[in-house]
Amino acid sequence: MAYPKELKYTKAHEWAKVAGDVATVGITQFAVEQLGDVTLVELPKTGATVKQGEAMGTIESVKTVSDLFAPLSGTVAATNAALVDAPQKVNEDPYGEGWLVRIRLAEPNEIGALLAADAYEKHTAEEH
Repeated sequence: MAYPKELKYTKAHEWAKVAGDVATVGITQFAVEQLGDVTLVELPKTGATVKQGEAMGTIESVKTVSDLFAPLSGTVAATNAALVDAPQKVNEDPYGEGWLVRIRLAEPNEIGALLAADAYEKHTAEEH
């Protein structure tokens, strides 16, 4: 499976697209396939502080409930309100309309701890 090269990834299957001091965050196609049909997404409130590697919400599917982890530290600048009524957008378009939150970065140097697409692809291959 090919992953968008412009994104950065976590080993917990979140992605981040950094533009200036804001990162748009979602879950990867690999995570979507592991979860199955997403039925509910609980996200942090706008203005909440999140810390890299710590839980910031949950995602529920027909199979399981999983924690969502912050790929980067900062303040939640926006949440994807469309997911309240249409959580299936995460399944349909995980890198587009299925984004989860936007984080205003507190520690831009943390980006270096994230995986490039090829390293993430190797990581997922090891999990199969």
